[in-house]
Formats: sequence, structure tokens, C-alpha cells
Amino acid sequence: MLDIKLIRENPEKINELLKRRNPDLSIDEVIKIDEERRKIQTEADELRAKRKTESNKIGMMKKNGENTDAIQAEVRELGDKIKELEEKQTELDTKQRDVLLHIPNIPDETTPIGPTEDYNVEVARHGNPTTFTFTPKAHWDICEEKGIVDFERGVKLSQSRFTLYRGKGARLERAIINFFLDQHTENEGYEEILPPFMANAATMTGTGQLPKFAEDMYKCVDEDLYLIPTAEVPVTNIYAGEILAESDLPKYMTAYTPCFRREAGSAGKDTRGLIRVHQFNKVEMVKLTTPESSPEEHEKLTQDGERMLDMLGLPYRRVALCTSDIGFSANKCYDLEVWMPSYNNYKEISSCSNYGDYQARRANIRYRDKDGKVRFVHTINGSGLAVGRTFAAILENFQQADGTVIVPEVLRKYTGFDTL
Repeated sequence: MLDIKLIRENPEKINELLKRRNPDLSIDEVIKIDEERRKIQTEADELRAKRKTESNKIGMMKKNGENTDAIQAEVRELGDKIKELEEKQTELDTKQRDVLLHIPNIPDETTPIGPTEDYNVEVARHGNPTTFTFTPKAHWDICEEKGIVDFERGVKLSQSRFTLYRGKGARLERAIINFFLDQHTENEGYEEILPPFMANAATMTGTGQLPKFAEDMYKCVDEDLYLIPTAEVPVTNIYAGEILAESDLPKYMTAYTPCFRREAGSAGKDTRGLIRVHQFNKVEMVKLTTPESSPEEHEKLTQDGERMLDMLGLPYRRVALCTSDIGFSANKCYDLEVWMPSYNNYKEISSCSNYGDYQARRANIRYRDKDGKVRFVHTINGSGLAVGRTFAAILENFQQADGTVIVPEVLRKYTGFDTL
């Protein structure tokens, strides 16, 4: 959520930054509500002061034996007016918060400006796209031929875009999860978290999923619970409503969870295979930092994701997303995109985002600095990595002419086999 103080002090700048995302965005309604709210607050404060003065007079008048009926009636009338103004102010507070909750974060000044994803900027490329001396197969065909993912029975058990892993496929998926968690915890200093896979509305609001994206969530009927779309939601909110010490920061946390998303892209897009499904596994990295250290920590988190791809030997690139393509709550985002031969292109496998204090304001996550001042933390997160897409990338990039698929060496102690 944007800082109302920042909006009051720099309305033109905030509007300019928002319009980098979308020309239709504006904080004009917020300013209008805020001006009305502050006008009412001033009026109420003046009436309270007047009521206090008049109330003091009553005591003196009674002491002097004077009749106080008229002035008491006036004090009661002032009280009624104050109550009416307070109710109006509460109504405007709620309205202002609701409007703010629907306004995205302002992009960082370093975020590339552009109206479509075509303006995203490739920052670096690691490894060369895989080439073959034979006609390579798509991962969904490899899955079916080897019986390691049963797409048809996944749909039978649930609905379209749900999958069923079997045998070596299930073991490889689990191996990837364990490899990511071990690397992040043992070599990169993250604390492993196993959070609930359901979250309440307050938690969903804290990270920005609600109220804007309610239709994209799987909600439990008649309960204040949603299936989480990413581990970012519960892990970021662990310290919601709390004040940490500066010495506690930065906090590094990583978590494996299944992720559930009703939206699965536009109709007809990536409908085959494991790229765009309603339920998928992911290992997430989350950081809570001071404002001063967040740019550096964002870079380090992105490098932690890149390290997983390097260790697996998969070709990939880092892309800086432009203002129209960054997520709702983010101010800066790098996508890591892995090479997928079946698409003859790169596909996102991780989004590494810096949110500034946007999520922290929504979730009220703060820290006390060395001078005793209470400030909002900055939140950062990224996939480390999306497991199903890693699974698919391994099948496509490491397939051999004889039909086998070589398992990356770093995974073999987890799988117990070298090839599929």
C-alpha cells in the first residue's frame, strides 16, 4: 500500500510513476478523499476544543449558582456534531484504505519504462540454447512415453490443468524440491519454513492478492480461507503486525509449498504440459530487510535463483521487467527465464521482486532502528525455483538421441538414478 504521507507531499510524482505502469492509473481519488477527511478532522478538533471550553464554564457557573441548562444543551449539541463527524471520518478512512488497496505499487526509477512486455530488457544470458543432432521432443510427449506424468488421469481426478506424477517422475519432482531447499538453507543462509497451505483474507491482503485478485484465488466456501497461490503469502506475513529489532534484519526464509491458481493464462495459451497449470510445486525465497539494504538484497536473492539453474546446467537468461509487466505489488522485478526447446524460446522459471515497503504497510511489518524509530521493513521474494517448470526444462534440455533423459548430477543423490 502506498504511503499516504508520500502521496500528500508528492502527488504529481506519484501520479507520474503510476502512469508509467498504466496511463489510466491515478491517485487523484485518494487525494480527494484525504482532503475531505482532513477537513472533517479539523472541524471535529475545533468542536472538541469548543466543547472543552464550554464544559469548563459549566463548573464555574454551578459554583456561582448560575443556571447551566442552556450551556449544557449546547455542549450536548456539540457532542452530537462531533460524533457525526467522527462517523463520517471513519467512513472516509475505510473508503481511503479500500482505494489504496486497489492501487499498485509505484515502479522503481530503475525499472525500464514500457507499455507492453516487449519493452522488457534482457540483462544477461547464461549458457547457449540447447541444440540437437536429432528432432527433440516436447516435455509432455516425453512424460507420456515414459509414464512419469499422467495428464489424462490427473484431469480425471480433478479437472483440466491438474497433473498426476508417477514413479520416477514423482521421485524427480521430489528430488528437485529437496535440492533447492538444501542449497538455500545449507549454502545461502535461509531458514526453512513449512507454512500452512491455506491463508485467511488478512494474510492474502498483506501481500497484495486481495482485494484486487479475488477471482484468481481458490476460496473455501463459508470459511475465511484461501488456498495459497505461492509461499510468498504465508511466509511474508509471518511477522505481520509485529515490530522487529534492526538486529533481526535481514531475515532470509525459504519454503516449499504447492501453489494453487485459478487463473492459468489466456485460453489456449500453454495448455499442454507443465508450464501453466492450476496446481504446481514451488520453492520460494523471502527476505525482510531494511530500506537501505533492499536493493543489494534483491540482487543477491536473484543470484541465489540463478545459482540453482547454473548447478543444474540449464541455459537461461535474466530479464528486467518493464513498468507495465511488473507485478501489482512490486516496484522492481527480474524474471529468470529457462530455455525450452519445444517453444524455441525462454520461459519464466522465477520472478524475483522487490516490493519496497508496499507489502509491509499492508501487513504492518515494522522494525525499530538503532535510533529507536519505528520504520517499515522492505520485502523481497523470488522463486528458487518453480519445480514443475524445472522438471520440464530438464526433460527437454537433457533428452538424448536414444530416448533417454540424463538427470543432472546434482540431483542424482536424491533420485537414486542417473537417467530416465
